[in-house]
Amino acid sequence: MKDRYKETVAGLTEKELLFHLTATQIFLLTISAILGMFLFDSVKEFRGLFVWDDRNILLYGLGAGVAVVSLDVILMKYLPKAYYDDGGLNERIFKNRSVPEIMLIAVIVAASEEILFRGVIQTNAGLIVSSFVFAVMHYRYLFNWFLFMNIIFLSFLIGYIYLITNNLAVTIVMHFVIDFIIGLIIKFKAHPANGGTESE
Repeated sequence: MKDRYKETVAGLTEKELLFHLTATQIFLLTISAILGMFLFDSVKEFRGLFVWDDRNILLYGLGAGVAVVSLDVILMKYLPKAYYDDGGLNERIFKNRSVPEIMLIAVIVAASEEILFRGVIQTNAGLIVSSFVFAVMHYRYLFNWFLFMNIIFLSFLIGYIYLITNNLAVTIVMHFVIDFIIGLIIKFKAHPANGGTESE
C-alpha cells in the first residue's frame, strides 16, 4: 500500500498536484462552513475565536513554531532518513516553488486546517477528538509509524496551545511558521547552489 501511494504521488503532474492541494483546502473550508452553521450561534461568535492583537501570537505562534521545526531539524540529522519518508509528497509540493509560493501555500494550509480542526472541531468536541481527526486526515503519515507519532504529538501540542490561549490566530500562525520553514528547508536543500529553480 505504501509503495502504491509513492507511485501515485510520483505520477502526479505539477498541475495535478496543485489541483489536489487546492481542492483539499477548499474541501476543509467547506466542511468548516457547513459544521459552523450548526455549531455556532452566529458569525460574530466564530470571529471571536480570532484575536490578532494578542502577545501569545509571538510567544506561542512564532516561538513554538520555530521550536517544533528546530527539534525536527535536529532529529532529521541523527535519525535514519526512512523515519521522515512521507512518500515524497512534501518534497513534490515545495522543492520547485518560489518563496512567495511557499508562503502562500503555508498560509492557505494553516488557515484551512486550523479553522476546521481547532476552530470548529476542538471548540465543540474537545482536544482529543480534534487531535485524532487531525492525525488521521494526514493520510500519508499512516504508512510511517514515526511520522504518525510525530503528527499525533504535533496535533496535541497545537491543540493544547489553542486550549490555553483560546485564540485561533495563535495556532494559525504556529501552523504557518512550521509549514513555511519546512517548505524553505526542502526548497533550499533541493537547490543549494542558487536557492531556487532556474525558472524563478
